[in-house]
Amino acid sequence: MKRSPLDYLIISLKGMAMGAADVVPGVSGGTIAFISGIYEELIGTLNNINFSLLKHLKTEGLKSTWKKANGPFLLALLSGVFVSIVSLAKGVEWFLEHHPILLWSFFFGLVLASIVYVGKQIKTTAKDFKLFLAMAIGAVVAYLITTINPSETSDTNLFLFFAGALAICAMILPGISGSFILVIIGAYSPVLEALNTLNIKKIVLFGAGAVVGLLSFSKLLKWLFEKYHRLTLAVITGFMIGSLNKIWPWKVALTFRTNSKGVKVPLNEESISPFNFNGEPQLLQAIGLMVFGILIILILEKISTKKNTLETT
Repeated sequence: MKRSPLDYLIISLKGMAMGAADVVPGVSGGTIAFISGIYEELIGTLNNINFSLLKHLKTEGLKSTWKKANGPFLLALLSGVFVSIVSLAKGVEWFLEHHPILLWSFFFGLVLASIVYVGKQIKTTAKDFKLFLAMAIGAVVAYLITTINPSETSDTNLFLFFAGALAICAMILPGISGSFILVIIGAYSPVLEALNTLNIKKIVLFGAGAVVGLLSFSKLLKWLFEKYHRLTLAVITGFMIGSLNKIWPWKVALTFRTNSKGVKVPLNEESISPFNFNGEPQLLQAIGLMVFGILIILILEKISTKKNTLETT
């Protein structure tokens, strides 16, 4: 696939959006990848990273191997993710702390429109019982994940490796938040602490788990898309539906945790009506941001449809 510098800039911007989303415990970077139209290419690219690339490097050289690995795509995407985590993520965290309703409202609109967008690609009929069942199961699983009580914190070597593998799998799965999975299993605080204190050993262990999880899980996802494309899309749609509980803007805190700055923040929350919210519900602003999130998806869909039409003519 021949791409222009502008194409790679757009891919980097999509990577920035993925990085910003992954910072928020409840929003999946995989969802952003899916709605921006790069999800299946990302899974396919990751799936091609294996030991055969080393053999190809030895026989064909660096340039050919870089092309075979879809290196320009990965470099542009991961650069965007990195830039986002270093810069934009701080802004996202600030909004999460000071204006959570507005932030959640934007993501809620984004994901809500994404559900419709992904659902339209399944092309279901009234007779597709299996697809509706898969969607329902995905929704129930994702919803139950959002209600799980977090485990006790641990920082053993094996635990950090496992946490890295599990979190990265969730991060590339639309509807399941990797950072929220870390909160649930009790790894969010030790991982943040390791990053803040530059504990190289713990960072390497977590990173090694992430690499193993990413490369292995991408193979499973690629196989699922090849063999059961519509069924996989149905499950992913269900995951996104179930995740709406976590990103509902109006919540009441049930339990708290202490973040890396020593500040108490909500841990377990329950979704409530904005009319029962104890405080200023910011209803008009929230609805406006939901609509803004929905419009972004509609614009992306229109651009994607136009691009596909041009490519086929």
